[in-house]
Amino acid sequence: MNETKPESATRARSTPRVAEHELLARARRTSDGASSPVLPDCCNWGTIVRLALAFNVGAVLVALAMGAVLGDPVTRFFELAVLTEPALFGSLATLCVARRWVNGQRRAVQWAAGLSLPTLIATLVHLGSANEPGFAGAAIVASCAATLAWIAIEFLRLRALSLSPSLAEARLQALQARIRPHFLFNSLNTVLGLMRADPRRAERTLEDLADLFRVFMRDTRELIPLDEEVATCRQYLAIEQLRIGDRLRVSWHLDEMPGDALLPSLLLQPLLENAVHHGVEPRLEPGEVRIEITRPGERVRVEVVNPASDGPASRPGNQMALSNVKERLALLYDMEAELKTTVEQGLFRLLLEFPYRKERRRRDVRRHFNPDR
Repeated sequence: MNETKPESATRARSTPRVAEHELLARARRTSDGASSPVLPDCCNWGTIVRLALAFNVGAVLVALAMGAVLGDPVTRFFELAVLTEPALFGSLATLCVARRWVNGQRRAVQWAAGLSLPTLIATLVHLGSANEPGFAGAAIVASCAATLAWIAIEFLRLRALSLSPSLAEARLQALQARIRPHFLFNSLNTVLGLMRADPRRAERTLEDLADLFRVFMRDTRELIPLDEEVATCRQYLAIEQLRIGDRLRVSWHLDEMPGDALLPSLLLQPLLENAVHHGVEPRLEPGEVRIEITRPGERVRVEVVNPASDGPASRPGNQMALSNVKERLALLYDMEAELKTTVEQGLFRLLLEFPYRKERRRRDVRRHFNPDR
């Protein structure tokens, strides 16, 4: 009885901490865009180009309509541009800064910020440029700005939903693409072969396999630190090296890697799986997979180099890996991410770049891969 009380008291004290940690983790995922926030990413060049093109096309149509009545549509267009351009780019810059603070709040707060900030900026631009500013003109400009802001936010929200698969479809794709029966069976056969010769190594492999499948079942919309994704890739390649043997050689170059950069879970692992299955496994001689991760400026660059396959791929289904990664990059980063592949001098070279977004959670909750555990 005397030993039970301290244990229950400790559990009671730790419960609020666990709940607080879960709330912070949920808020972090929301603020980083994993749960479809209301405000679009106005720092993204794709969003800026789309909105600028739409507003300028609208200004041209309005100028043509006004020109048919008042004459000289070119002059009417420049008169509209004096108002719309500063209001548009001022609103984008303001929402770009405000998004990191507003996202994660209640949806009513997000909508209020998304509508009020462009309305305020457009009204100030009108008052500053009008020769005789009046209440009626300012009210018309404010109502038009609020309406256009609502249309823009709703359009971008519906576009993101159209690109996002449903939860059931996403789960089905995850089961089909990531829980690969051949990988599980081959890994288990490798462990069975090690049970008698090297029991400690077999136990370590089973632990790595359990960690991998725990990651495979994770919600792939969650943003994780880059060094955690690299730990998953190291575990995967360690299991593949046991199966393939000395034919698979891995070279890591991570001295300049920004470990706190955020990226979607399981973004790099399919690329390395593609390199192993198509570049090394079909070959009889040894092949090297070279991974280099650097940070040029405010971007993260991942370069994967492996031997180019001479014959047909051993598993054609894995060719979907590149297209799946491209779709995920387009959904999350739009025009700011880039994935290029080239074949030169018998080497298949993959170059991936995406924006650098810094990690916000505590560093002591990361998972590290220890090959000697």
